[in-house]
Amino acid sequence: MHLDVDVNVRLSQDPETTSLLRQVMAKLDVLTNKENTIMSALDDLTAQVAQNTTVIGSALTLIQGLAAQLAAAGTDPVKLAALQASLKQSDDDLAAAVAANTPAAPPTP
Repeated sequence: MHLDVDVNVRLSQDPETTSLLRQVMAKLDVLTNKENTIMSALDDLTAQVAQNTTVIGSALTLIQGLAAQLAAAGTDPVKLAALQASLKQSDDDLAAAVAANTPAAPPTP
């Protein structure tokens, strides 16, 4: 036995429904764009947190190392002078790195 069935479905949309669908689609586009913007900002923030964590870890290592260096230098003037020069260089390097990686302040509206 062989059976053929043809089904025709016809939908007609009135202008009001079409207008509402267009409005919904426009709002979905706006939401999609906002989501993309937020996700991009979140990715940037995640990267900045990772960078800051690395910088903080480096600073902690420096501070902890400084305490050990001071203890090792004791009261020896030569060792203390070398430590002072080392600290000055570290201070200059840190200041340069902070200045180089600090974004400019946004313009005041």
